[in-house]
Order: sequence, then structure tokens, then C-alpha cells
Amino acid sequence: MSSRTVLSAVISSLVASTFIPPATASSANEPIRSTIDRSGSATSFKDFDKYGNQKLNPLFDNGSWHGFTQPNDTAQYGGFTGPMIIAQEYPINLAAQLDQLTISDANSNKIYAFENAKADIQTLPGQLVQDYDFGDFTLRLTLQFVNQRIALIQSSFTNKLNKPLRLKLNWQGKLNQLWQPKKPLTNTLKNWQPQISDDLQGITVNLPAEKQRWHMMLDDSAQYQIRRDIETTNSINNKTLSYRSSASIELMPKQTRRINTTQNYWQTAELAKQDLALVNQLMTNPMYANSQVQQSKQRWQRYLDKGLNDNSLLPTDIAVKAIETLNGNWRSAAGALKHDVVTPSVTARWFNGAWAWDTWKHAYAMASFNPSVAKDNIRAMFDYQITRDDTRRPYDHGMVVDAIFYNKDKVRGGEGGNWNERNTKPPLASWAVWEVYAQTKDKNFISEMLPKLEAYHQWWYRNRDHNKNGLIEYGATNHRYHNTPQGELTFKVNYGAGKTPDFVSNCKKGDKQWLSCHSMATYNQVLNDGSYQQLDIGAQHGAGWESGMDNAARFGFINQQQLKRYADKHYQGDLKQANADWQVRFFENRDSKNQLVSFTIDQESVELNSYLAAEKQLLAQMAGVVGDSIKEKEYSAASKQLAKRINQCFFDDKTGFYYDRKITAKQVTDSSCPGTLLTKRGRGPEGWSPLWSKIATPEQALRVIQVMLDENEFNTLIPFGTASKTNPAYHPDIYWRGRVWLDQLYFGLVALDNYGFKNEAKKLLKRVVKNAQGLNAQGAIRENYNPESGVVQGATNFSWSAAHLYMLHREFNN
Repeated sequence: MSSRTVLSAVISSLVASTFIPPATASSANEPIRSTIDRSGSATSFKDFDKYGNQKLNPLFDNGSWHGFTQPNDTAQYGGFTGPMIIAQEYPINLAAQLDQLTISDANSNKIYAFENAKADIQTLPGQLVQDYDFGDFTLRLTLQFVNQRIALIQSSFTNKLNKPLRLKLNWQGKLNQLWQPKKPLTNTLKNWQPQISDDLQGITVNLPAEKQRWHMMLDDSAQYQIRRDIETTNSINNKTLSYRSSASIELMPKQTRRINTTQNYWQTAELAKQDLALVNQLMTNPMYANSQVQQSKQRWQRYLDKGLNDNSLLPTDIAVKAIETLNGNWRSAAGALKHDVVTPSVTARWFNGAWAWDTWKHAYAMASFNPSVAKDNIRAMFDYQITRDDTRRPYDHGMVVDAIFYNKDKVRGGEGGNWNERNTKPPLASWAVWEVYAQTKDKNFISEMLPKLEAYHQWWYRNRDHNKNGLIEYGATNHRYHNTPQGELTFKVNYGAGKTPDFVSNCKKGDKQWLSCHSMATYNQVLNDGSYQQLDIGAQHGAGWESGMDNAARFGFINQQQLKRYADKHYQGDLKQANADWQVRFFENRDSKNQLVSFTIDQESVELNSYLAAEKQLLAQMAGVVGDSIKEKEYSAASKQLAKRINQCFFDDKTGFYYDRKITAKQVTDSSCPGTLLTKRGRGPEGWSPLWSKIATPEQALRVIQVMLDENEFNTLIPFGTASKTNPAYHPDIYWRGRVWLDQLYFGLVALDNYGFKNEAKKLLKRVVKNAQGLNAQGAIRENYNPESGVVQGATNFSWSAAHLYMLHREFNN
């Protein structure tokens, strides 16, 4: 039986099996279950691991903003645990178990204890199931999302007896009252007091407004509601934030009775109003409720039918986990999000928004199995593409901002803190749009996106090319975290216990010997003097973020211990000389009125220009789709010309690798390669970007591949880390200076494949599957991995890792 046939059984079959959910089916007749551990409960709003992730992995689906887990203790049988809700930008555990059922015989008062029942807890893609056999009757609980704000729970009771059976049903639950374990909610949210109200069909939790920018954000009309299609008697206790609902049912011999319950989370009264008719229909029309369940099953079957590659080198279990992760991070349009998005991670504290680079990767992967969400995710980012009439930064017209969230930031009239316009992200939008077209053949989508993509492409050359030579730098926008209102660069410097130079006497003193300074002249004096111990430059962070490789070595990031070792090795311990090799200078880009437009760093980046060369070719192909033959030829020719210059200007013949190039502010009118290659800052994954883009010459590609496959460079247990082992700033546990990110792994494996090293790529992929912690087990897909041990780090349920695992599943066959 094929993996797809087996997975069809996951969705359509509800056959009872053993309680232990296997990572793979032990026989052809046993359905494959979800390979993500969705069990457990949390008694506090925040229950974080050491990386700032909520410890649980709830089922979110269909763009929902609330999710559920399964009980991992018999004391919690009789209901799904949770919910976890997203308080606009932050995941919080609203309850350990908000709706738990207890059952007794209405005539004899006999208690049917769940811990004594034969239980089977099943977690399937897109569905949670609990089966209980009490001897006299059976109970099946199922949970599925029927829209982006409504979870439908069906409780099916079947009388096994040859006589009538009358049951008394009690549901109860309470809200969490701890902010963190052992820390009361009132310590953080002193005046925040939710209220529970009720009617004949259920309860409503009214969530008051709260605008804790870095913790929890809610509008005044936010509410969580439980509705049942059976009349209940309710008891509410708002002192303990708990409730109890009771009802009775009578089952004839061998009869099955189903109770439909919805659990609904609405951020605003307007959203609740939109769903009122649907909730009423679910409550009054059992046939309609059943049809919604079937549609949910069919939706998931389509994902798997379209998404799985039976001949893949990457196991089907991992592909299913990747699909579940991407769909689980799908959020429906709400707040400032005008279209549906796929966030990096629903469980990571800071990651419930949409980032540009992440979006392009998510959309590329989802184009094959969930193309409507892939399209909307792209549209969501372009909803905030800067226009010529923008009130804040019209000079950035064409730019796509880095990150968008439920709340805009204060400059845009919002109250959020996570919205980010300090930078954009690498130009892979056209790559994602073209993949959507390749999967859907939707010419209208190309027509819709092409003008926007062209404006974005042109922005790079207008605002990120200081010397006007056609080779682009990363940079940072005019932003309050980068410069003064007058457009002067801001930065911090620390001289430790050493003497503070006179030229920083006007800088403001801060904590721990830090000085806050402004002006490009002062900054350059600090660099020229070289006696500082530490620098912290907002624009440097912005430029690093713009690359997506936040603290990579090539952008001058190196810690003090590493710098000392570097100085000892190259300059007999002279830190001043060593500092010079890791200094980043900035260019100010100003308009005709001398207004600051942006900063760019003093280096042209090889992968940025490789992406732009690839984008030119994709724009040419899109122009062909819409029938513009002139643009098609122009973009194609420009792509070839840029590819030629990349190979001339960024490849180092001595070491056989591509590097960024350090430049000066002097404008260049010819196609020469001014400046020097930044070989001293070591090698990173940017070096194989020309191979991924298919622009490297065969000779250059071969030399790069030799470095990639060297065990002393990138060929570690988990290969293709974000710095080679010989890089002076390498450490296996530093974010972008050693850890393995699966996007860079993917780009590296595709690079090998592009130049005839498919077998080597397959061997490395098999090693990743074998050694990446949790990938084959029930652990969540993680943000990155230790290259030497395979140990996971960072965010759980991480979308771009899932996206690239899924790409590998589709593209690498046995």
C-alpha cells in the first residue's frame, strides 16, 4: 500500500487502535497518525521552555487563532486540553482544560469514571479524536476546525445495552490564574479580570482590553465562547473563573446520540457578528454540522493527495509533519493583517506575525498543497509595500517591509512593538510567485503581482547601491532605532576600563560603561581610533536582519573571546589591528533635498546579487507569461550580465569560494570590481548562492563544492552550517555563525544537485534525517540545529524549517 493510501486512512478511518501513537505505521492496515506530540496541558498563561516557546504543540488549523491539545493524564480524559489562544501577537494558555465532561447514570447515580474506561487517544492530521468504552456505552470525541474561528467538537454516545440508558452529563472548566508557573496573573495584569457569563446553550468568557505590548494584547470586545446544541443548566463562579454545565440524554437500545459543541475565539465583536449565522446553523442543523466535519476531512485529504511524493528520499512522516506545521501556523486575516498569513511559529513568543523572507519560503512550499494560502500570504506582505504617497517614507516606494503583525507600530498609528520597517528581506518574492504559477498556472496571479515585484526590484537599485555600480549592498532604513530625527547615525560604544577618547566626550553615559553617541563623523573616529572594546550599532543590526542572517560573521559580528583569538593568531594579540578587520562602515544615502533615505553597509553581498540575478530571469519569464516580449528580453539580458559580474567580482581564486566585497563610497561608472573581498571574515553559506542561482561557472562551482564537502569546513554531522568550522567567528551554538538553518541546507543541497553532485546531496540529506534531533520522532520541527551534534535550538513548530523539509521531500527522490 502506498504512503498516500495509508494516509487516506488517517483522514477517513476512525478505527480504534493502541494508545501509543507510532511515528510510522507498523502495518499496512494501521493508519499513520500525526508525528507531532500534541499532548499535555498548562496551568499558566506562559509555560515556556528555555528558548521562549510555549511547551505544548496544540492543533491549530484552517487559519485559527486558538488551538487544542490532547490529555496526557487519565485525570484529564473526557475533553481536549487547552485552549491556547493568540492574544493578537502572543500565545497564551487560557486554560488547562476549559471543557471536561463527567458522566453518571441519571437513574442510579453510578459514575462512569474515564480512568476506568478503555481509552484510545488519536492525533491525526487536522483532527483530534478520543475513544472511550465504558462497557454500557461508548463515547467518541472529535475536534476539527470548520472555519478560522470555530472548532467543532462532536460527542457521540452509543448505547451498547439492550435497554434504554439515561445519562447525566456535566461539563466543567476554569481559566488559568497564573501568569507563569508559581506567579499569579495579578502580578503582571493587575487590573485585568475576565468574566464568565452564560445562557441556555453555553458560556461566554469576556476578555477585557489589555495592551501589554510585550506580553498580551486584547481589544475590549474579545471573547471566547462555548456553545452546545443541547440545553444546559449552568453555574458560574467568577471568583474562581470557573463554570459547570449540566444536561441529560436518554439513549434507546443500540442508539447513537451526537452532541455538537463549538469553541469559538473572536478578537472583536465584529468578527463574532460575522460568525453568528454559522454558529447557529451548526447548533440547529445536525446534518449541516456533519457536512462541515466531512469538508474538513476532505480538505486535509486534498493537502495530502497534492502534497506527498511517494518516491521521496525524505520520509513521508517528516513530510506530513511539515505540512501540519505550515498549516498550523496559518493565521486568518485579522487586525492589521489584511490577508491570511503563515507565521514562523505559533508557539514561539515573538513569532506570531509575518516576515517577508519567511513568507516567500512558506509560499513556495505551500504552493503545491495549499495554493490559496500561499497566494494570500504573499499578498499580505505586499499589502504594505511602500507607495509614493506614503506618509512616513515615500522615498522607499517599492520596498516590502520586514515584518507585519496584528498591530501596527506607533509611527503607523498602532500600539504594537513587533511591526518592523527597519529593513526588508532578501529578494526571493519572485521565486515564490513563480512557484505558485508553476503549480497553479494562474496567469491572473502573475498579472497581479508583476508590477509590484518590478517596483520592489527597482527599489533595491535606487536605495541600496551607494556607488551606483549595479552591485547591491544590504542596509537599513531611516528609522528611530538607526538615526536621530535629523538623520544622524546613532550607535553605542564601550571602552571598558580603558581610557575614553576626547572625541566621544559629547556622548551620553549609560549603564555598564556604555556611551550613546550620534553622527557619522564620530562613528568613523571611533573606528579609526580602534581602542574600543564593544560597539552596538542599530543600523548594523538592521542590515544584518535585512540579509536574514542576523549576526553573521561577514557583517562584522564576532564576540570578544573570538576576536582575542583572532588577534593572537594574526596580530600578536593587537586587538586594535584585529578590530579593523571586523569593522563595518556605513554610507548615507540621501535624496535631492539632502533628506536621509537609508544607510548601506560598506560591502556588496554575493548572495543578494545572486538572488537579484535569479529574480531578473524570473521577471523575464513572468513578462513572457503576460505577453511583454520587450521586458522579457531586457530582464533576461540583464540577468546574464549580472551573473557575469558576480563571477568576476565575488569569487576568490586563491581559496575557491565566493565572498562579499568591501567597497568605498566612491562612485563607479564602469564594470570593474573595486574594493577587496572579505576573506578575513571567513566563509559562510552565502558562498554557494551562485550555485543555487545557477550562475556560477562549472569551474568555480567545482571549487566551491570542494569546500562545501570538506569535513573541516561545512561537511559536519548536520551539514552546511552558517559559518565554516574555520571561520574565526564560528561556534556550533551561535545563531548565524555556526547553527544549521534548513533553508541554507536546502540551498546547499540544491546547489550540489545543480552542478551534478546529486548523489552527494542525497547522502547528506540522509545524514540529516538520521541525526537531526526529533525529526523522526514526535518532536516539533525546530528553528535550527547544532552542526556537530544535531541538537535542536530555537523556536518550535518553525515554518521555514518545515517549508524547506517539504521542498526536499518534493525534489529529492530515491
